[in-house]
Amino acid sequence: MNRHRHQTPPRAGVTLIELTVVIFIILSIMGATMYFAGNIGEWNKGKKASAALREVYVAQRSYLADHPRKAVDSITTDDLIQYLPSGGAALPGVEDLNGNSLTYDVTKSPPILTEAGGRVYDPSGSSTDSLWDVGE
Repeated sequence: MNRHRHQTPPRAGVTLIELTVVIFIILSIMGATMYFAGNIGEWNKGKKASAALREVYVAQRSYLADHPRKAVDSITTDDLIQYLPSGGAALPGVEDLNGNSLTYDVTKSPPILTEAGGRVYDPSGSSTDSLWDVGE
């Protein structure tokens, strides 16, 4: 026999607290996704600059292999153009994270990127992370 005649029916729907928690979780995931998506542009720009710098480094090494008596500090960008692996008519263009053009200093081995004032450009702050630098 059933002693409890008035059983409560099963609950239907969700509480306000449950709804708030679900919305908070969804907003947190969206915020994290937007944060990481914003950094992809910087990462992609760094990847392109690193590839361009490596291409100039390969051209520099090829040039020096063909001209072993030439001093590195006397190399010009015009000397390297015909040695570019991509076969371009000019050294590949590179921009910093703010969109400013950078130039190559090919009188150093490996070559480095410089800003308008002649300062070495490496926003990572490390010469061994191989993002903006050729590294060895």
